[in-house]
Amino acid sequence: MQLQQTPVLEETLWQAVLNRDYTIDGKFFYGVRSTGIYCRPICPSRRPNRNQVCFFQSVEEAKIAGFRPCKRCQPEAEIVPNKAKVLAVCRYIEAQVDHIPTLSELCSQVAMSPSYLQRIFKQIIGVSPFQYADALRSQRLKQRLQSGEEITHAVYDTGYGSSSQLYEKAPKQLGMTPKTYQQAGKTINIVYAIAPCPLGYLLVATTQKGICAVKLGDEADKLEHILNQEFHQAQIVRDDRTHKEWIQAILDFIAGNATHIDLPLDVRGTAFQKQVWQALQKIPYSETRTYTDIACDIDKPQAVRAVGNACGANPIALIVPCHRVLRSDGSLGGYHWGIERKQKLLTQESKFLKHDSNT
Repeated sequence: MQLQQTPVLEETLWQAVLNRDYTIDGKFFYGVRSTGIYCRPICPSRRPNRNQVCFFQSVEEAKIAGFRPCKRCQPEAEIVPNKAKVLAVCRYIEAQVDHIPTLSELCSQVAMSPSYLQRIFKQIIGVSPFQYADALRSQRLKQRLQSGEEITHAVYDTGYGSSSQLYEKAPKQLGMTPKTYQQAGKTINIVYAIAPCPLGYLLVATTQKGICAVKLGDEADKLEHILNQEFHQAQIVRDDRTHKEWIQAILDFIAGNATHIDLPLDVRGTAFQKQVWQALQKIPYSETRTYTDIACDIDKPQAVRAVGNACGANPIALIVPCHRVLRSDGSLGGYHWGIERKQKLLTQESKFLKHDSNT
């Protein structure tokens, strides 16, 4: 039986849905009449229109009313307890800048057994406590190397026990040796091409591993200047004939003749940035998400501003579709390559959606 609520109480429940309030997870569920689906209040999906929403006290009530469970938030699954403790463990790990805490050390902070903490941490965060701490350590190291700090000091100050320990991980965590990373790509060969397109000019830069930059602009020489600034110690040459098929794939996407770009990539970024970019690549063609949606998708609902910064730092426009991210009020928000281009891309994708619905 559907909840019979006063308008005031329903408004309270709706605000909890809008805020994705973890403190009330499992205490009620909401259904969307237009889709026939019911969700947890913390569901990361886009919020429906308020007039399409109804509320239920339990999963059983939602089923009786004819609603199907959401595949994203899985309302039938067991509500995960101790989420607040797991988040407290995350904050503790983040505060230990000079070492990776042991599992026993973490357990002492939240009064959990090692096996239970290990299991529930991975269930909620998606990685083990060590993997979480190791990613943070790698991120701190990158920041110090990029600032020009001496490698030996950066290694020990960020919690690596020895330089050999870092060099074992370097190919995976940095994509290159620490010295090469510190020198902003010195000894790396980058080939780029520029082509006119409906959005102005398109620059595509590649390494031996894949695409390292995709940029849009009004003037070709300005795009070249930006590329040279970002990879100021790399060997950079222009060759419009190299990887012509890759460039054509991106041009087809811009023109609306393709809905997906699947090309090899070679991008640099922090662990958090890469997590955001991966979430952006999962947004279907012609759909949009809010910055809040993306923050919730990566299980960091408070990191909305950081998500916006990661979108702005996206080095491969279009392939990582940051143009599909909007503000919570539906406005366009920012776009590194200009709001007009963002609007054109969204308009182009919406045309595909209308055409698809008419066929």
